[in-house]
Amino acid sequence: MQNADFSGSPLFFFYFLPIIMKHYNPTSPARRQMESVEWKKILTGVGPTKSLVSGFYRARARNGDGRITTRHKGGGAKRLWREVDFLYNKKDMPARIMSLKYDPNRTSLIALVQYRDGAKRYVLASRDMNVGSEIIISESAPLEVGNRMPIGKIPVGMMIFNIELYPGHGAQMVRSAGVGAIVLAQEQSYTLVQLPSKEVRKIRVENWASIGSLSNHEHGLVTGGNAGRSRHRGIRPTVRGSVMNPVDHPHGGGEGRTQRGRRRGPATPWGKPARGVRTRRAKKQSSKFIISRRKK
Repeated sequence: MQNADFSGSPLFFFYFLPIIMKHYNPTSPARRQMESVEWKKILTGVGPTKSLVSGFYRARARNGDGRITTRHKGGGAKRLWREVDFLYNKKDMPARIMSLKYDPNRTSLIALVQYRDGAKRYVLASRDMNVGSEIIISESAPLEVGNRMPIGKIPVGMMIFNIELYPGHGAQMVRSAGVGAIVLAQEQSYTLVQLPSKEVRKIRVENWASIGSLSNHEHGLVTGGNAGRSRHRGIRPTVRGSVMNPVDHPHGGGEGRTQRGRRRGPATPWGKPARGVRTRRAKKQSSKFIISRRKK
């Protein structure tokens, strides 16, 4: 097994970039707390490409019967769904970065790329991805940011994202803003990868991954400021269970502000134990690929 040697790796762990944040004048209590990303200094494209968008996507959080399946979601501003390419099926064909754009449906930025045959695709933008540069999806791709290759051929110590979990299924892991996984070791059939949650997992060497880490690393510094901004994003209010009635929540009831009053500890609205209780199935098939669990 090839062990991790992080010396000399150009993409070792985290490389620091200037943080581009926008601060607002305190004209109101909400405005005083508000912080956002200075998009004008990052984005290079205006509006989505019409051939790569589809109908409106709304956070309804209901199933086909109209029943709520996910709480605290609903409403929000109308948005077009951007068709992001996670399969990366145009192999061995260079693609040029045409523009960097904002996607309201995800936290990271997206890049409009054009392949040599004229086809255009949206892909997740990585850090240090510049307009005019080229990326390629190939088994012999150079070790440069944005390129994609089998994970078994990526050197130990490099950061990766858009990781394929099953062959041919496309990128499924490490797709959020500013995150990246680290290649820890290479074995005969598996690659050991440390995910952003600090979980160490085995991944088949024939699965594909992109080199680098994702864009918009300032996302964690954004402060909404007021409740209206959350409603624009389709996030509805969260009501505490302790202020409900007993018929609505296990924590409800009592005179005034009372404690939960449960011997078995806190619970979900449906009575399932919460906070500190493992919810993963003990005999889940993929557990054999997890070397160490994530850190809390």
